[in-house]
Amino acid sequence: MTPADVPADAPSVGVATRRARLRRAVAGMADARGDAGPYGVELLGRGGLVSYGVLHLLLAGLAVVLMRGSPTVHADQQGAIAVIAGIGPVGAALLGLSILGLVAFGVWQTRAALVGFRWVSGGERFRKRCGAAGKAIAMFSMASLAFKPAIGPFRGPPPGGPPAPSAPHGVSDLVASLFALPGGRIVVGVAAAVALGMACGMCWTGLHATYLGDLHAARLTRRLRRIAVIAGSYGNLARATLTGSVGILFAVAAITGDAHRSGGFTQAMWFIEGAGPFGVVAMVGVSGGLAAYGVYCFIDAYARRV
Repeated sequence: MTPADVPADAPSVGVATRRARLRRAVAGMADARGDAGPYGVELLGRGGLVSYGVLHLLLAGLAVVLMRGSPTVHADQQGAIAVIAGIGPVGAALLGLSILGLVAFGVWQTRAALVGFRWVSGGERFRKRCGAAGKAIAMFSMASLAFKPAIGPFRGPPPGGPPAPSAPHGVSDLVASLFALPGGRIVVGVAAAVALGMACGMCWTGLHATYLGDLHAARLTRRLRRIAVIAGSYGNLARATLTGSVGILFAVAAITGDAHRSGGFTQAMWFIEGAGPFGVVAMVGVSGGLAAYGVYCFIDAYARRV
C-alpha cells in the first residue's frame, strides 16, 4: 500500500476505534451485576453497611458519655472500635467480619465512583460518584483502623512482655507534623476546605433526600420509606454538623498556626457543646442524629441498589 492509498483520516479512525473499545469495556464493567460487581462482593458489602451502622450507634453512645463529663472517652471511630475489641475474642471475630464487609463495600463504592449511578445523569451522577469515592476512602480507612484490634487477641504477648504505654497520637500531633513541613499550613487549610465541602454535601443530601435514589423503591414499604427519610435526613444533617465543626477547627489551626486548635470528632463535639447556651442541646441533637444514621445504614444494607 502506497502513502496515497492511506485514508487521510486514518489516525482519527484509529483513535475513534480505541475510544469505542474503551466505552464498551466500561459499559461491560458497569453491566457486571451493576455497581456492586460479583454477588459475593454485594453480600459482604451489605454486611459492611450493617457494621457501619453499628459503629454510628456506638459513636452516638460515646457522644452521650462524653457529654456526661468523661474526659478520657474518645468519641470517634477508634473509640467505637475499641468498645467492640474490649469484648475479647468474640469482639475480635466481629471486627474481622466487619473488616471483610467494610473492604467489600469499599470495593463496591470504588466501582460506583468509576462507572456507577447510571440511573441518574449530569451533575447528579457526578455528585453521587464523588460521594461514592469519599465513602470508599472512609470504608478502607475504618477497615485499617479495625485491623490491629481484630488480630490483637490472636497475636499473644510480644517477646519481653508488653511494651510501655505511650500517649496516643491524636489529630493535633498530625497537624503539628504538617506544620513542620514547607507549606504545611496550606495543607491544613486545604483539609479544612475539604471537610467543609463534605459538610455542605451532607447538608444537601439531608435536605433534598437524594439518598433515596440509591434504594430499591420496590423493597421499601410505606413505613420503611418514612423511616428512611427521617433517619437519613436527620443523620446526614448531624454528620454535616460534626464534619463541619472539624473543618472549622482545622481552619482555625491553619490561620493561627496552633496545632492544638485542630481536632477530630471528639474535639468537634466539645466545640459544639461549648458553642453558646444551646451547645448542649445541639450536642444532644448531633448524638441523636448519629444514632439515626446508624438506623438508616441498616435500611441501606437491605434496600441499596446494585
